[in-house]
Amino acid sequence: MAKVKYYYDSENLAYTKIKTRKRIKIGYALLFLVASALFGFLVFVLLINTPYFETPKDRLQAREIENLKIQYAILNKKLDEIDEVADALEERDNNIYRIYFNKTEIPDSIRKAGFRNPEKYKALEGYNNSQLVLNTTKRVDKLSKELAIQSKSLDEILKLAGAKENLLLAIPAIQPVQNENLKRVASGFGYRIDPFTKVRKMHNGMDFSANTGAPIYATGDGVVERADNTASGYGNHIVIRHGFGYESLYAHLSKYNCKPGQHVKRGDVIGYVGSTGRSEGPHCHYEVHKDGKVVNPLNFYYGNISAAEYVAISHMANQENQSLD
Repeated sequence: MAKVKYYYDSENLAYTKIKTRKRIKIGYALLFLVASALFGFLVFVLLINTPYFETPKDRLQAREIENLKIQYAILNKKLDEIDEVADALEERDNNIYRIYFNKTEIPDSIRKAGFRNPEKYKALEGYNNSQLVLNTTKRVDKLSKELAIQSKSLDEILKLAGAKENLLLAIPAIQPVQNENLKRVASGFGYRIDPFTKVRKMHNGMDFSANTGAPIYATGDGVVERADNTASGYGNHIVIRHGFGYESLYAHLSKYNCKPGQHVKRGDVIGYVGSTGRSEGPHCHYEVHKDGKVVNPLNFYYGNISAAEYVAISHMANQENQSLD
């Protein structure tokens, strides 16, 4: 029941009932409704922004976000492990592989360089977990770049390794006459007494004394460039072009076992000991050339002799005696 209000009328000395106008009542009602709506809206906004009043969709999204955070944490842990492996690989690459193949190391300024485009990660900014996503993305990109550089370096090393294998096969690394057929190393590389003029002059190779017909072996892989007797003093001789700047020469042969253009491998019999040309007796005069210059063949014998045999041959070859040619 609505309350009835009165006021005291002093002229009539009586209480008179207060009558409220209809439009004022309507105004009060509208004001109440507007205030109620505003209050309800404010309460609604507070509720949807309060974690204590989550909708099922909010809870699902929250779980997904937490799961993504866990996945990013696992990803970063794996990136730590990959970083360690990449660092170890870079260390071996710079300090073992590239040194072995005589290549300069790749500096960290190139290996560890980031991306210079500041707009690259702009799309990842402005979110609640932007920093987590941004840092992880940068790590992945940086690691991808490092691995690309490392992959290119290893490709280069692989090519060098293939060339190195061919180089090792090409180097004249064995004696042209085996020890079982060898009488002695009659003369070595350096100044020796010429057997015909008795004058001291440069001897460009080593003389391996052996019986006529003893086999002569190719000292490295290569292609026979010459097998003839057109060079003065050498008699029947063979020149093998090994590649990488190496050539070897075998002189005073009794006969050939190869022909020009033929591919030979280290250890193949290419001819036989003789005494043709300017020679004092059956032997194989052997020379090694590198980049067009004669070098001491003694520096290359590592393929078929022991350390003790090398010392003995070195002692004989270094004696300044009379050569056989």
